[in-house]
Amino acid sequence: MPAALWIAHVEVTDTEAYAKYAALAGPAIALHGGKFLARAGRYHQLEGRDRPRNVVAQFPSLEAAVNCYHSPDYQEALNHARGASERDLVVVELAE
Repeated sequence: MPAALWIAHVEVTDTEAYAKYAALAGPAIALHGGKFLARAGRYHQLEGRDRPRNVVAQFPSLEAAVNCYHSPDYQEALNHARGASERDLVVVELAE
C-alpha cells in the first residue's frame, strides 16, 4: 500500500486559536503514523491562491491519513482551527 501526503495550505486569521489547533493536531497526526515533512517553512508561490502557511505530512497510507482527519483527537484540534483560519487540505497517494 503506497504512502500518502497530507497537504494543507493555510491562512491563519486568529493566531491564538490556531496555536491551540497546532498543539493538538501534531500529536493526533503522529498517533496515526503521520510525520511532518514541511511545516510553515519558506516557499515560493508559483500559481493559485497564496496562503502563507503550507504543511506537508506523510502517512503510511491514504486510509491512515483520512482516518486521522476523522479521528476524535484530530476533530478536537480542528475545532480550534475553524474560524481561526482559511484552509485547503488534500490527501494524495504517492506514486509507486
